[in-house]
Amino acid sequence: MAENEWLNKDFYKVLGVSKDATETEITKAYRKLARKYHPDLNKTKEAEEKFKDISEAYDVLSNKSERQKYDAIRQFGMGGARFAGGSGSGGFDASGFSDIFGSMFGAGSGAGMGGNGSRIRFSTSGGGNPNLNDIFSMFGGAAGQGAGSPYGNAGGYSYEEAPRPENGEDRNSKISLTLRQAVKGATVSLAVDGKKFKAHVPAGVKDGQKIKLAGKGKPGINGGRAGDLYLHVTVKPDETFSMRGSDIVMDLPVTVGEAVAGGKVEAKDIDGNPVTFKVPAGSSSGAEIKLAGLGVKRGNQPGDLIGRVQIMVPAKPGLMLKHAAKEFDEKAGDYLSR
Repeated sequence: MAENEWLNKDFYKVLGVSKDATETEITKAYRKLARKYHPDLNKTKEAEEKFKDISEAYDVLSNKSERQKYDAIRQFGMGGARFAGGSGSGGFDASGFSDIFGSMFGAGSGAGMGGNGSRIRFSTSGGGNPNLNDIFSMFGGAAGQGAGSPYGNAGGYSYEEAPRPENGEDRNSKISLTLRQAVKGATVSLAVDGKKFKAHVPAGVKDGQKIKLAGKGKPGINGGRAGDLYLHVTVKPDETFSMRGSDIVMDLPVTVGEAVAGGKVEAKDIDGNPVTFKVPAGSSSGAEIKLAGLGVKRGNQPGDLIGRVQIMVPAKPGLMLKHAAKEFDEKAGDYLSR
């Protein structure tokens, strides 16, 4: 909204707050009204206009410098400063208005406003009222811009709006892990803009998963926060092990005798440490045997190590073994459901 419209707008009244309301009170009032009049929730034309008004009011009052500027102009327009007529132009008594700017910019009463309270003249518009363009030019970058005005930047006062903070952009990167690194977690070395750092990959990360590293993206501008870095994870397949949720699954080769009669089968876990599976009698290929707590250690409930039974037979059985196998089938009876 243009500053020369501020004299006709009471933003405090629009939001329903007092002129000494805190930033928290202003934000709370805005959110309450926004929920009531937002076009997505209230389809009336009146609500649409009302939402524009409260948005304009919040944009000014939530910005400290804009609020100071607005308060000064409103005070000026309501008689906070004095005018005196003159030949061909309006006269302006800076002794009142300088106090407003003194509170905003740290200047003392009358300082820079014509020395010691002297009068500064502005061009008039219509019935002798001061031209707001000349007043706004004192803020710098306002309506008058100082260009074409015989008074320029009156009294040396200027105003420049602080640049708005802008958040930095996010970055994307790729990492490749072995299955064991994915199961156990890993510390990886990364580099961004020539700066090296280490990042921790949590245990149990999956192939295709993204890991967010907050603040490791591109830097922000004007005090905005830095973006984030997203690591896209690839987990290399393993010949022996796979991950299923929080469990580690492996094939467990057993003999025909161990499958039929049961027994203890030795194997090695993903760290190469020896483990013992107790194979129940009558286990068929595909049956799963669990070793509790030896899976992915993530949180308070670690997963399990699952041995998936695979019955193995000799690649080239001799005559005696073939005879024994047939004899076994005869004695076992019809136990297959085909």
